[in-house]
Amino acid sequence: MLEVSGLWKQFAGKPALEDVSFSVKKGEIYGLLGHNGAGKSTTLGIILGMVEPQKGGVKIGGFDVGRERAKALRKVGAIFESPAFYEYLSGWENLRILTSYSEGFDAAAAREVVERVGLTKRIGSKVRTYSHGMRQRLALAQALLPEPEVLLLDEPTDGLDPEGIHWFREFILSLRRERGMTVLFNSHLLGEVEIMCDRVAILREGRRIHEGSVRELSSDVPVFNVELDPWDRALSVVAAHGGEVLERGKVSLPPDADPAVLVAALVASGIAVRALTPVRKSLEDFYLELRRNGTPDPHALDR
Repeated sequence: MLEVSGLWKQFAGKPALEDVSFSVKKGEIYGLLGHNGAGKSTTLGIILGMVEPQKGGVKIGGFDVGRERAKALRKVGAIFESPAFYEYLSGWENLRILTSYSEGFDAAAAREVVERVGLTKRIGSKVRTYSHGMRQRLALAQALLPEPEVLLLDEPTDGLDPEGIHWFREFILSLRRERGMTVLFNSHLLGEVEIMCDRVAILREGRRIHEGSVRELSSDVPVFNVELDPWDRALSVVAAHGGEVLERGKVSLPPDADPAVLVAALVASGIAVRALTPVRKSLEDFYLELRRNGTPDPHALDR
């Protein structure tokens, strides 16, 4: 649905993007993760045709953004950077004016979207009276009015309170569930990306340093936290079953090993097994590992 190929971009001679590529499948929620200045917003600006790359290109639904921008963006809705509205006008008047810039205003469709984002009671109020969360909901209503197939979100939960973040997350997940919406989600919030996205690309200093699955964190080398007593005598039993002691209280097993067999052997040897818990490395663990080491462990997200 979205194909980003070899993007290069410099500002004032300084590289902002260096050979960034990724693709997003139809119905997928895809996350661009990175610290501030990593190149996330520049990437989104290029996708929207607002920033011109030095090299590379973007296709949306098979249409090249550089050569066929109108066709490429026809079914795209976006919240990009800080949404701007006419402060002295109502939310409804803003929707009517802003959507009419690109296509005709459909009042019935607008009322339905306003109801869906929970702004019905305040849509007649002037935008200057809106909270940050209400402005984000109005921006989301505007993004949804073209009935897009692709939704581009640039740090959409930034500045929201926990309740607002939860609402936004559930709303986006419902769009994918009910409409098959394709979503590209820019964020520096590790927890939100991990919960919402199917796959993630991690950017650092304009480079894509990792791309992979978020939800399928299966393990080629299962790792377990264990509490074994006595520890010293347990080591030989673990080794006899192909296991490896990574540190005190943590062991790995061969991919085809059954943990229950190891537990039975330990108990039969008179060793108390008080805990044997699979270790699941979170996206935050992986991201911090990349920041420390500079080079990703190719199996890090699989542990």
